[in-house]
Amino acid sequence: MPMQAAEVTIYVTDYCPYCAMAKRLLTQKQARFTEINVENRDDLRAWLVKASGQRTVPQIFINGASIGGFSDLSALDKEGGLDPRLGEAPSADAPPMPR
Repeated sequence: MPMQAAEVTIYVTDYCPYCAMAKRLLTQKQARFTEINVENRDDLRAWLVKASGQRTVPQIFINGASIGGFSDLSALDKEGGLDPRLGEAPSADAPPMPR
């Protein structure tokens, strides 16, 4: 796997098995990620719906782009597309991810 340059953010809740699986896959890839719990954060949940079109967690973003949930992340990995995405640096003018 190439050296990670990407900024990875994962939005999760407590007791979410798919969140745990997504974090496990990213950890196996030796990818650093920022984990943000949206358990009691209606503001972030509303933002996630706007940004990803999804209401479920986890929601994974690489360099500010929505990847989707665990099944999307896993499919991207199986297709060989995850490692290249993790190797891409974010653009200099990328807005910060909501926390």
